[in-house]
Amino acid sequence: MGELEVHALRGIDLELRAGELIVLLGPSGSGKSTLLNILGGLDTPTAGEVRYLEQMLSGADEDELTRFRRDHVGFVFQFYNLIPSLTAKENVAAVTEIAVAPMRPEEALALVGLGERLDHFPAQLSGGEQQRVAIARAIAKNPAVLLCDEPTGALDSATGVIVLEALEKVNRELGTLTVLITHNAGIADMADRVIRLSDGRIVEERRNQTKRPARELSW
Repeated sequence: MGELEVHALRGIDLELRAGELIVLLGPSGSGKSTLLNILGGLDTPTAGEVRYLEQMLSGADEDELTRFRRDHVGFVFQFYNLIPSLTAKENVAAVTEIAVAPMRPEEALALVGLGERLDHFPAQLSGGEQQRVAIARAIAKNPAVLLCDEPTGALDSATGVIVLEALEKVNRELGTLTVLITHNAGIADMADRVIRLSDGRIVEERRNQTKRPARELSW
């Protein structure tokens, strides 16, 4: 910003592994969303290296990043971004049509507990149901990586737990590396690893010896 340089992230050294459920914890402005966007190929770092398996993402051009996002990454955001004129099934199908090896929209919706809501439009669904449609849409292309930015941020705690149970199930049954951003420390107990950020740096990294099921969480 002119002569003002903002370091959103500094000195991040991190390895994420297949099948893990990771919670990125920290207050607003700590760098969580920037880190998630870099992991997902939405942003590129000004320095350092980002690798996905043998693929170097730092320095990749926009076409390469687009293919990476399309073929390997699912995104879930705080706001559902569903298309209002499409049913739940059609919202999910919009993604499966461009995926390399997708699952059927019905299968993805069943996985998040919405097998009976295929033909409902977003306006006919609760907030939690809409967020689960968004999760189904993200996982329907069978991504190796699922990135979730405050997926329960717009929900009350009871509804949020239902959404977290859906993410927990996806991680367990599909083996998808799942990275979940939150400022809510209560959610950290469901993770394999908790990574706490502050002022763009990792200030704590710990492994939960015992993971708590999402249904036991409260905040």
